[in-house]
Amino acid sequence: MWEYTDKVMDLFYNPRNQGTITEKGEGQAITTGEVGSIACGDALRLHLKVDEKTEIILDARFQTFGCASAIASSSALTELLVGKTLDEALSLTNKEIADFLGGLPEEKMHCSVMGQEALEAAIFNYRGIPLDNHEDDEGALICRCFGVTDSRIRRIVLENNLTTAEQVTNYVKAGGGCGSCLADIDDMIADILQEKATAVAVATEVVKAKSETKPLTNLQKITLIQQVLEEEIRPFLAKDGGDLELIDIEGDLVKVTLQGACGSCASSTATLKGGIEARLKERVSPELTVIAV
Repeated sequence: MWEYTDKVMDLFYNPRNQGTITEKGEGQAITTGEVGSIACGDALRLHLKVDEKTEIILDARFQTFGCASAIASSSALTELLVGKTLDEALSLTNKEIADFLGGLPEEKMHCSVMGQEALEAAIFNYRGIPLDNHEDDEGALICRCFGVTDSRIRRIVLENNLTTAEQVTNYVKAGGGCGSCLADIDDMIADILQEKATAVAVATEVVKAKSETKPLTNLQKITLIQQVLEEEIRPFLAKDGGDLELIDIEGDLVKVTLQGACGSCASSTATLKGGIEARLKERVSPELTVIAV
């Protein structure tokens, strides 16, 4: 028997904002995001009413098939969203949903992840961004039973500081079917933990070098550029359906290719200079220049 908090049980027995949105006023739009499937045990359809001028969420409703934690997580999500702008909503994490509920059993954390993913799908639909531009839909398929890619696993591991394949199963169900992918998930986690350890070591060296007014070595500079692009810039671009690929680093010249929504965006130059280059100058070196190739 799962141990649920009083908040989970309250929202299960008395869910808020259950249903659909059928009416909208002038200057308002309705968008829907759907994740999961009844065949896999949980499914969520999230409906948002958005002010088209301010992009503020005016109303949020849900339809959920699933267990107590799935229904409670969906209800909590709608309560957290109303009054936020779409950009503010995109920063909402599954951990915030779980925290709002006073916590969830780890075996049920996938319910909070489902809410986060339905929210992203609804906002992508509103902005006309094809869902296959989402970074989680790219990459190699790791879990065929539940259709989970390596990109999605990597994201959930990093965002929630996961360290075991069992935890990954609890969060996104990968490995919870036939189990043949568990070894691959273990290998992925080992690689991610090693990358994090290397990044911490490099960051420590960078801080030490700066404190001693020593210039970065080429290896330190390249590693730090890669770290900032991967951990800070790519997640930010992904919120609007964009992405980038690091092509080459020649001295202080960083060559990248903008992809997804960023590749065809009219403000791509502003993104390149005001966003990517400015961040790298701040975090790595003021001498850096970023160009698109």
